[in-house]
Amino acid sequence: MKLLFKQRFFSWFDSYDIYYENGAVAYTVEGQLSWGHELHIKDSNGVHIATVKEKIFRLMPEFEFYVRGRFIGCQKKRFQFFEHSYYLDFNGWQATGNWLGWDYAIKDGNGAPIATISKQLWNWTDTYVIDTARDEVALLALMFTLAIDAEKCSQSK
Repeated sequence: MKLLFKQRFFSWFDSYDIYYENGAVAYTVEGQLSWGHELHIKDSNGVHIATVKEKIFRLMPEFEFYVRGRFIGCQKKRFQFFEHSYYLDFNGWQATGNWLGWDYAIKDGNGAPIATISKQLWNWTDTYVIDTARDEVALLALMFTLAIDAEKCSQSK
């Protein structure tokens, strides 16, 4: 399954629309005023289903993931020189990105592909394509993408 992740052009806080390949809305994401990024994911019916929350005062960026109010794990950036690498402490997943930090691959503990994330260039707002191997991991891949985008936003400020 492919999802198209588009940041809204005019918004005070982080706001995103996530679309299926056919153009239908899959999820909406609304940022909340807080210390660090706090992003609330809603399904196509407007029901809150997940949260991505930045942990502040960390040497390396770290984000917590919650699904239906239950903590499921966190994403921690690893220090590396020529690539972006993250450890996701749920499901044994690992994520690595190219040296620009625009393209990422998420793999399970055995090295099998879970998802790829690619940043689309030449758009007015941040736009990513999330391609998942299985439909049931789409929400988790979206949460990873939100955390990456929030980290990049924090770096640019």
